Amino acid sequence: MGRPGRIRPTVKLHAPAATALHTFSGYGDGFVMVNGQRHEASMIVMPEHLRAWDVAGFDALSEGHFEVFLELKPEILLLGTGPKQRFPHPRLTRALMERRIGVEAMDLQAACRTYNILMAEERRVAAALLFS
Repeated sequence: MGRPGRIRPTVKLHAPAATALHTFSGYGDGFVMVNGQRHEASMIVMPEHLRAWDVAGFDALSEGHFEVFLELKPEILLLGTGPKQRFPHPRLTRALMERRIGVEAMDLQAACRTYNILMAEERRVAAALLFS
């Protein structure tokens, strides 16, 4: 770890070409950048869809928080669980699994990187990001 008060640099991610689709262009401690715009609160990102996600943090997750993905119908949901990888209880995502929506839990930064790769492969991917 760095010295107290020292700010870690932002990691910039670059898409191969400019696009109107939502991609992660960077991230750092407590934020992500989507198409160059900074976000610091829980959110849902899909290639053609971007919105706030009303979840206070990982410990506040409930089954109801995942219902929106039944409507959005991604092929795979990447759950970015904040600065470290955490796994939700299977009962929270059971409805998604029953509808054949894959769920992968990973830390926030890994979710950003994986999302960009899957999106570039033209997969119907969603990233649900939590910052704490």
